[in-house]
Amino acid sequence: MKIALLGYGRMGKEIEKIALQRGHEISIKTSGKEAYDITKADVAIDFSIPSSAYNNISTCINNNVPVISGTTGWLDKYEDVVNLCNEKKGAFIYASNFSLGVNVFFELNKQLAKMMSTLEQYNVSIEEIHHTKKLDAPSGTAITLADGVIENTNKKAWELDEKTSEENVSITAIRTPDVPGTHTVTYNSEVDTIDIKHTAHNRQGFALGAVIAAEWLKNKTGVFTMRDVLNLG
Repeated sequence: MKIALLGYGRMGKEIEKIALQRGHEISIKTSGKEAYDITKADVAIDFSIPSSAYNNISTCINNNVPVISGTTGWLDKYEDVVNLCNEKKGAFIYASNFSLGVNVFFELNKQLAKMMSTLEQYNVSIEEIHHTKKLDAPSGTAITLADGVIENTNKKAWELDEKTSEENVSITAIRTPDVPGTHTVTYNSEVDTIDIKHTAHNRQGFALGAVIAAEWLKNKTGVFTMRDVLNLG
């Protein structure tokens, strides 16, 4: 399979290693400034920057190249991409995190939220820790976790750092050198605390999940998620 890497930073380089190990070919590598012919690829993996992601994804869909994206910070245009994908009968996956373990963690988070939804004595919060070069805060993973809580409880929204309402989920974003990503969901009461936590040891898990998603998406039509890839539904 010929893969286009749209965004050749640290994640792009990790994806390249995994893809080559799994017998694939990298047909395009771009950091975002170079022109590229997307038709040279069987599938594209976008880990670019927010200002480039929408154009990258649209270019792929318009040229009938399946595309997966792990770029965050562009989701105000997500519905536009969905509509374009349906119109062009393309194939698209977005995930805030492609790690296989994190996507299992997302499902555990939803199930725990359902179980805790009637226990009003518990206050829920989320903490995420990432490396200092991460551009966005909170992380897309933390937002996905917060959305999972909101969907299954009476919480209304999430807030970053300072909680101003008991109806909201507080997210704390910490930036520390050389931390690939740690996410903790905490339910705290006066008598006890319940934590669920995912700790990434390196970026290989994210890269492997992205390549597996690309392998799965080839020759499919539609808009999918990692729940579909991993058959978690």
